[in-house]
Amino acid sequence: MARKVRKSVTMVGAMLAGTGTALLTPLGALAAPAAAPAGQQVKLAASDDSYTSSTRRTTAFGKEDKLAVGQAGKEVKTGYVEFTVPAGTKVTGARLDLPVESTPGGAVKVNQLSGGFNEKTLTAANAPALGAAVGTAKAAGSQLSIDLSKVVTKPGVYAFALRSNADVTRIRSAENPDGGPQLTVTTAAPKPTKPATPPTKPTTPPTTPPSTPPTTPPTTPPSTPPTTPPAPQECVTGDLLVPSCGVLWGAAAGGFTSAPRDAELKKWEQLSGRDASIFHTYHKGDEVFPTKSEIAMTSDPAHPRVLLVNWKVAYGSTWAKVAKGEQDARIDKFAQRVKTTYGDKKFFLVLNHEPENDVIAKKGSGMEAKDFAAMYRHTIQRLDSKGVDNAINVMAYMGNEKWMAQSWWNDLYPGDDVVDWMGLDSYVSAEKGYYHYGQFGDLLDRQPSGGGQGWYDWATTQHASKPIMVAEWGVYHRIGKPTDKTAGYNSVLPELAKRPNIKAIVYFDTKHDDEGDRDISIDSTPANLAAFKTLAANPIFNVKIA
Repeated sequence: MARKVRKSVTMVGAMLAGTGTALLTPLGALAAPAAAPAGQQVKLAASDDSYTSSTRRTTAFGKEDKLAVGQAGKEVKTGYVEFTVPAGTKVTGARLDLPVESTPGGAVKVNQLSGGFNEKTLTAANAPALGAAVGTAKAAGSQLSIDLSKVVTKPGVYAFALRSNADVTRIRSAENPDGGPQLTVTTAAPKPTKPATPPTKPTTPPTTPPSTPPTTPPTTPPSTPPTTPPAPQECVTGDLLVPSCGVLWGAAAGGFTSAPRDAELKKWEQLSGRDASIFHTYHKGDEVFPTKSEIAMTSDPAHPRVLLVNWKVAYGSTWAKVAKGEQDARIDKFAQRVKTTYGDKKFFLVLNHEPENDVIAKKGSGMEAKDFAAMYRHTIQRLDSKGVDNAINVMAYMGNEKWMAQSWWNDLYPGDDVVDWMGLDSYVSAEKGYYHYGQFGDLLDRQPSGGGQGWYDWATTQHASKPIMVAEWGVYHRIGKPTDKTAGYNSVLPELAKRPNIKAIVYFDTKHDDEGDRDISIDSTPANLAAFKTLAANPIFNVKIA
């Protein structure tokens, strides 16, 4: 789509101060558009918009009058839009409107881009990397809309990708005669000027001044008023539960015991000195969930928590059978329960965490790595089609060098369009010389057997747009051999400072693992508990669940 020559800045609505007349202002040179006047809404047309195709990777679609977003068979189409907010504009709010040609094929998710693009040359092969997910555009009449007030906050160039894992949605482009994407920016209203109060003439004559001057000279007012220190930044979760700053703190407590998980988490919270923002639970097959206790734990206003649930949807079956639709009734039952008992409350969903352990690398087994990817895609798409749009999908790998070295390991990944977060389950030992001895950085950087790229580097380069959750982590020693875990706990904060992609860490606490020989609890010694409580108290974990 060629650079727009139509008028691309439109003032609309009644001005907060002045007349209610609508104005039209041509943008002129895109590099330096005029500032939007205060107290108005400003509609900005896209300065560039296009889409790309996964099967036609070197083809540019910049001249089309529609943006195609979604899937057509095996082809994935991604839309791109870019806007310029004029310099000098005082932004107080923003909304993206996408006019559609017909009923949308499904949910359209919006990601900010890591850079801009040129619609004349944009292709799938050279498209900029996806940045943070900012939300889902909702249907509003004949268009899709999304609030971008937390993203568009000042003048500058803003570029976004439009994605969908449903059927193709066609959005009018800026070349369309009926108009294309618009960014509506609300600007700050001018502050009213308070008229000066005229002096009042005294009704009585002034008193006689004292015969002697005052001994203390009047105090000279300071030349500049004292400044107030800025308030600390508040960290809050966004549309995909990604915190605006800080790191989400969570736990699964009471693992490999019959104790209720909710009661165990509450004990763990009291023991560690901090409430968990993430409540981690596990389910398989036809188990009914979210359970009453899970709903209660994540609906308590005094203790805001987000549910992180692992579900082995193929339990008693195979991944291949799920991908073929043979477990659709199971998926639909879960979807219905979510809608009726959980409403639109967001939750994290992991499908078959640590799938490496379950792979049967034999053709026709139904449990090959490619079968997992197909199962994952089918399940998420099925949930989407049933209206479950509050599930935030996490792909949880196992931090084990043996599995990372397998030829099929990369084949497990189901695709960026159905994955919202990258997850890692990984542990380290506090016993020097014992299996996986190390600190927090070691569980992130574990390399494939024989060498190669570590897990964290792989995830942040191959899937740079995805936030990272350490969905299970812990420091262990063998049962009956209490060892100081302080170094492991003390290493967490320095590593988080170096690795900004990590947005959540979830501790797995148990006195014994599934093999019965590892103690991953935080209180195996008084010194270990003290070190963990120091970690838990750090303000980096002060994230508000929005």
